[in-house]
Parts: sequence; C-alpha cells; structure tokens
Amino acid sequence: MTTPDFTSLRAALADVVAIPVTPFTSDGSLDTDAHRALLGRLLDSGVRTVTPNGNTGEYYALSPEERCVVTELTIDEVGDRAAVLVGVGLDLPTAVAAAEHARSARAGMVMVHQPAHPYVSQNGWTDYHRVIAEAVPELGVVPYIRNPRLGGDHLAELGDLCPNVIGVKYAVPDATRFAAFARDAGLDRFVWVAGLAELYAPSYFVGGATGFTSGLVNVAPAVSLNLLAALRAGDYPAAMGIWERIRPFEELRAAHQSADNVTVVKEALASLGLCRRDVRPPSRALPQAHRATVAGLVAGWAV
Repeated sequence: MTTPDFTSLRAALADVVAIPVTPFTSDGSLDTDAHRALLGRLLDSGVRTVTPNGNTGEYYALSPEERCVVTELTIDEVGDRAAVLVGVGLDLPTAVAAAEHARSARAGMVMVHQPAHPYVSQNGWTDYHRVIAEAVPELGVVPYIRNPRLGGDHLAELGDLCPNVIGVKYAVPDATRFAAFARDAGLDRFVWVAGLAELYAPSYFVGGATGFTSGLVNVAPAVSLNLLAALRAGDYPAAMGIWERIRPFEELRAAHQSADNVTVVKEALASLGLCRRDVRPPSRALPQAHRATVAGLVAGWAV
C-alpha cells in the first residue's frame, strides 16, 4: 500500500496547535453555540491547527458520546480553514474506535493521549500506539508523551512500524531530556511539538521543536501567534518579552500540579463574556477571590 503524503499535516504541526476549551451550559451539557463561536474566533485570528478532545477541552470529563459530538462539531466548523488533530485514548478498543470515528468525520490527524494506566512498559507503549496507527493508516498520528522514562529508540521503532506516525507532542518538563529524546528518536524524522505550551516553547525550540500547543490561545490568539513568529525568526529577546507578559497567567494554570489549568482559561474567557466559567469535576471553578486577578491579567493583553 502506498504511504499517503503527510506534507501538509506535518506543516500544520509546526505551528500553534490550539487546544480549544469545551464550553458548558448552565445545566452542565455541551454549549455547542459557544463552542462554535470560540472556534470561529480562533480561525478568524489566524489559528490553523486545532485539537478537539485535548486536555484543555476536558477530555477525561467528557462521555464517549460527547467526545464524538466535539469531534464532529469541530470538523464541521473548521471546514478547510485549519487542520484538525483529534484527541483519542483510554483503553485500546476505545482509542481505536475514536480514531476510526475521526477518520469517518474527515479529520486529518489524531493525537494519542498518554496511556491512562498505572503500569506502562516501554514495549507496551509501542504496542498501544502501533495498534491505533495501523487502524487508521490514512491519518497522521501524534503520540502525546508525558513519560520521562520512555526512550527515544521506542519512538524510532514505532516510526519504522507505522510511517503515519508523523509528529510528537512532547510534554516532559525537561528541556535537556527533550533535546536528547528527539535526537535519539530522529530529529528530522518527526515534527516536534512543545507540548507544555508557551512557557516551555522557547527552550524546546532551541532543542528542535517547531510548534507548540496552547490553551492560552483560546483567550488571546494574537499573543500565541506573535510568540510563534518570534521563535520562527530566531528573535529570542522578543520571544522572551512575550514570555514575561504571559508568565503570571501560565503559572496560575501550572500551580498545584496544574489543578486549575482549564479553570484559569475558562475564567479568562468568562471575564471577556465568551463562555461560562463552568468546568467539570475533578476540576473546579476558580474561587471568587481569585477571579479579579485573572481578569486583570487578560485586560492587559490585546485579545
């Protein structure tokens, strides 16, 4: 079988990879109108790659049926304006079914969430991703790596077995480890996406990343896109200037093992009147005492 040409999808990963939030109504159901409006705002701002069912989209708090709705809604709203990288995962049959659904909905790529299992062997990691990738050979496949013990040789092996594994969302908070892993796996073989968003993007770009994920982009698309432009130009003083501006916001999200990661983004959107602040357990809405802080940070940006 001829391997599909993934050139355009590889280019889409070397960009700001937006992770949209999933808005909810007052009764806790999906707010599809707000969801479409937020996606339209991202697209109008110049975002060209989106990941429905990512962690900022509360993937683990959605039902299987809701994840299908989010996938279909996103692909319908995006049309041909952006690449869609659908988050899939959980147990292997569920992940394969979600990948096949993404294919039937005409997505171009799937991102495979870090296996949600307390006992992950390195060979088992390869097998898990191989089964998913082989089920959808027409789609680009992007493993989401959060395991610092995984060796780059296992990703290289997966790439040998599955040529549709075209990129990596690397989210281990260690720039040195990232640079070594990328070179062990094949720096030019995969597209390397800094999976810990804007605060890690400058150091990961030095190590070989060419794109980064973002939840902040939901709030201020221009800020994320300007950071990408500075990094592409090699203008690290400008990049770090943006980094300093967004640092307080991103540190709020990262505090207490990222307990309020999604919460802070939705609070910022609520302060702009773009969606409700509601999140699902085990996340929590931001306490009243901290809401003015988030609104104040966002007020200082061009959104």
